[in-house]
Amino acid sequence: MVVADSRSPRDGRFIETVGTYNPLVEPAEVKLNEELVLSWLNNGAQPSDTVKNLLSNAGIALKY
Repeated sequence: MVVADSRSPRDGRFIETVGTYNPLVEPAEVKLNEELVLSWLNNGAQPSDTVKNLLSNAGIALKY
């Protein structure tokens, strides 16, 4: 998972990597840097619907 400017193309330049998601293992593996995620959310970053679900499952959405 990355933080990207909304004006950049989908697979284009990104600002910072905040975690990884591997759906190929069972159960799906999600590794997040919680401090970075919370700091970006507090600075006004808007997560996509998919990332919102992943953050919710990881328990980070409750802290935000």
